[in-house]
Amino acid sequence: MAAKKKASKEGSKKEEKLGFKPTSAWDGMTKRTQNKMNKVAQEYIKFLDAGKTEREAVVYLTALLEKNGFKPLDKVKRLSVGTRVYTTNRGKNLAAVIIGSEPLENGLNIVASHVDAPRLDLKQNPLYESGDLGLALLRTHYYGGIKKYQWASIPLALHGTVILASGKTVDIVIGEKDEDPVFTITDLLPHLSGKKQNVRKLPDGIRGEELQVLVGSMPINDEKAKKKVKLFVLDYLNKNYGMVEEDFVSAELEIVPAYKAREVGLDRSLVGAYGQDDRICAFTSVMALLDVKKPKRTAMALLFDKEEIGSDGPTGVKSKYLMNTIGDLMEKKNPNYRDAGLRRSLELSMALSADVNAGVNPIFKDVHEMQNAAKIGYGIVITKFTGSGGKYMSNDATAEFVGKVRKLYNSKKVPWQAAELGKVDEGGGGTVAKFLAQHNMDVLDCGPAILAMHSPFEISSKVDIFACVNAYNAFYELK
Repeated sequence: MAAKKKASKEGSKKEEKLGFKPTSAWDGMTKRTQNKMNKVAQEYIKFLDAGKTEREAVVYLTALLEKNGFKPLDKVKRLSVGTRVYTTNRGKNLAAVIIGSEPLENGLNIVASHVDAPRLDLKQNPLYESGDLGLALLRTHYYGGIKKYQWASIPLALHGTVILASGKTVDIVIGEKDEDPVFTITDLLPHLSGKKQNVRKLPDGIRGEELQVLVGSMPINDEKAKKKVKLFVLDYLNKNYGMVEEDFVSAELEIVPAYKAREVGLDRSLVGAYGQDDRICAFTSVMALLDVKKPKRTAMALLFDKEEIGSDGPTGVKSKYLMNTIGDLMEKKNPNYRDAGLRRSLELSMALSADVNAGVNPIFKDVHEMQNAAKIGYGIVITKFTGSGGKYMSNDATAEFVGKVRKLYNSKKVPWQAAELGKVDEGGGGTVAKFLAQHNMDVLDCGPAILAMHSPFEISSKVDIFACVNAYNAFYELK
């Protein structure tokens, strides 16, 4: 019997030595570390409330960078080791850089994320009054992958930027202050939905053209007006923002949830909020950069737009923003730099595509293959490949680069796990990784697990937020 017990113990030690089983990021956490984690989480919650659009997120993070010694690149005459600079593009891209001791031609360490999130955009001609019902509504076009029914019967806010006929820029935020009105999309009552709505499949519970936002019901005091409620709305916008109806054409107005980010659970261990995909990585990548002093390789936090709709356009990762930014850095150091140096810099750069993975939902576990599924609270997720089916539309990171990142996190005691995005034939998704890889650089997807991704109220874990900061900080200083 004693011999069997001894063999059993030895077997357990061997399994521990040879096996791979991620552990909870809460394991062994000290009170001091927990206090640091909570401080980061509170800052993150502030950011989520202040940055509900890509423009607002960039404004918030730019201010944070300036507070920590970063200056606009075009205001800096000379770049030396440790110099902190940033650039922006059209208010939707941000690149924050700390110059390293090695030449830029040797490549950068880049953590790239995106600041756009699924939402509802107003159409170019959105406002109408519904017949004789006396209700004014705004027509929308949804942005990115959403479950449309989730956007009905919740309080909504209006955020965005309008370019008036005069050329003046006006920013609008309505629905965030306690004294503000909010908006909503009215769902059909269950008493009358049996034939009209209940027979639909779930994705069509609310259809795209039915995502119409209720904005008013009071008629203006004008006997000659034909659309009095619509005119009341236009009059309000004109008095408060100088708008006329035609100004909707040159506007970027977004409908987002009106509620604030909150701690979730009796233990306050989780964060619930809109827009965590992927502002959680944008925030943590910038926070991680603040603690970098004089790296060997130049470190860059890179924020993109339009990831949720394919990364196209001048603010998406497919644009030349990254190339132009590195080129500007190289020209600042050497006005006579050659194009070959820029291409070499891109090729020798290493990047983390900082984006979220799908955390296992305890109610719907069967969409995951559990041996390769991400769990919230288990640290940052290394995702070697994304895509769908047979790895279509994916960057598949090299074994060598995955090994380098894995070794780094083990040496820095960063809690991490490895996962894919659901079962092979269940669905899938993509990130900016495949577009960065077009520069022939090594890229690996690396971010936290999220519950209820793309919903108006996504869930993250505080320990994973903290793990991301530590993981990205370690990567910036990787030699």
